[in-house]
Amino acid sequence: MTLTASPFKQGPALERLATCPADQLIAPDCRGMNFYAIDPGLSDLLDMYLPTDARAFLEPHLQALGQVSGQRLDELATIADKERNKPVLRTRNRFGVDEDWVEYHPSYLEMERIAFADFGIHAMTRVDGVLGWPGKHSPLAKYAFQYLFVQSEFGLMCPICVTDSSAFLIERYGDEALKTRFLPGMSSTQAGQYLRGAQFMTERSGGSDVGTNRLQAQWDGTNWRLSGDKWFCSAVDADVVLLLARPEGAPEGSRGLALFAMPRRLDDGRRNSYRVARLKDKLGTRSMPSGEVIFEGAVAYLVGDIERGLKQMLDQVNLSRLSHGVRAAAMMRRCLNEALAVSNYRAAFGQRLIDMPLQRRQLIKLMLPTEQALSVFAYTAHLFGQAEEGDSRAELQVRLLTPLLKFRTCRDNIRVATGSMEVRGGNGYIEDFVNERLVRDAHLGVLWEGTSNINALDAVQRAAGKEGAHRVLAESLADLLQRTAGLPDRFCTQLLDSLERATVFMDQCTQTREAQVDSRSASSQMYHAVSAVLLAVEGMQVGRKSGDARRLLISRQVLRHRLQVAAMAGDAEAEIEQRLLTQQAIPLEDALGLLLR
Repeated sequence: MTLTASPFKQGPALERLATCPADQLIAPDCRGMNFYAIDPGLSDLLDMYLPTDARAFLEPHLQALGQVSGQRLDELATIADKERNKPVLRTRNRFGVDEDWVEYHPSYLEMERIAFADFGIHAMTRVDGVLGWPGKHSPLAKYAFQYLFVQSEFGLMCPICVTDSSAFLIERYGDEALKTRFLPGMSSTQAGQYLRGAQFMTERSGGSDVGTNRLQAQWDGTNWRLSGDKWFCSAVDADVVLLLARPEGAPEGSRGLALFAMPRRLDDGRRNSYRVARLKDKLGTRSMPSGEVIFEGAVAYLVGDIERGLKQMLDQVNLSRLSHGVRAAAMMRRCLNEALAVSNYRAAFGQRLIDMPLQRRQLIKLMLPTEQALSVFAYTAHLFGQAEEGDSRAELQVRLLTPLLKFRTCRDNIRVATGSMEVRGGNGYIEDFVNERLVRDAHLGVLWEGTSNINALDAVQRAAGKEGAHRVLAESLADLLQRTAGLPDRFCTQLLDSLERATVFMDQCTQTREAQVDSRSASSQMYHAVSAVLLAVEGMQVGRKSGDARRLLISRQVLRHRLQVAAMAGDAEAEIEQRLLTQQAIPLEDALGLLLR
């Protein structure tokens, strides 16, 4: 069979494909690639947002994690995910003493060492000195490392992130004794010394409505002791657990909940008085143990104000939701790279898949949400750092962006994972390749830290309706656009109009209870408008600096295909798709020319 010459030249993400044997009929995957080196978009955005000295310092470490993620970590993640290798609950030791410990496959333990000891991802923003940097790393730096790690392993990112966010709560609300007791271990990067965190929230009465929680806390004159159960506890064998419980005599509802920190082991080394009833058999995240826990007088320590437990716990929601958006962005990036690897290699009916117009359109549908997620998480993480330094406008923008990011990216991730599996075909459905695991793991994103409805309602009814965060976000983005020289007036107007329509739609959804039904649509529209603006600004800045303005064209495609802006239709569609899928740099002059057609 003679193949027609492909107009699509292999870019950095596909260089390895040239090494495949000529007689290999099965399309290759991305294992063996450096996941940082093949993602120039991440590098470009870090250049935009990070200070020069921090950016230069991080480069070799990002390269190192990209290499590990594309090779050893990917191998370990595949092994740990196998049904035969999933964690096992052991209830008694050989002397008949109840201990309740989780037995892990060595592959999981090695992944944990990579995350906690080799790179210290859990502690990057908590303490000075991680990876040798003299201070604390910025939120964006931390999330860049999460993004690279998750492209191979999703399940372990749960204990990494909750260790980070639990330490954040203890830092903010714990007394000095509590900080001394837990924080050194929770921020340690020394193997055998670090303490893993967890947050047990869900009870049988439900997940999002925590006001119905029934776990009881009783003061015995010396300690608080917990009695009851939690229904879905991820990282079930964590060393330090933060949870909400109702002190004896406290009122019903969310106002009666207090925040507690519970150690796995007491100061004398004995096991605390709670037990794991069973581990859950789950659709995804098989490597990480989730279980049901029964509390039988477990010792716990009050964190902060006894009457503000839920409000204190909610302070870590921005951290958690941003992390979920990063995880979804990472998984979509892996899915896109896998689809491109197949499409540039596999031949059918005398053509490579990448040469077929319908296949190119499908690949663009995978590319758009992937690039949107990268832009929105990078901008949000950048603002998060400003908010921590006291910028109130940045704080309001983060307040809206985190539920928007979590809502939209976790939903997009499911479609992108499924679409990437379809590109690989039947091989994507079996465990020899990463696709089926990506599909399984993708579904968890819409459950953790609030379902789609909860996040959409939080974005529209509370962040926008009660705090006016959507207006601040729209004003800030409009100012960013107007300060970006060189954007064509017509295109800039389309971006501003889309942003204004999304803002008005959010306002309308807060007017009546019946209008709440459109909260998900309003959240999606705002997310797409925000991402289109960010991509346009990035395209201009990166185009001038490095000569690749592809993000400007992706912004145009978001307006055309995700916001259905009819005015963006034109005769350039096929050429834009072709240029984007070559993965070669698109000069700013070329991008502007295509934008105006």
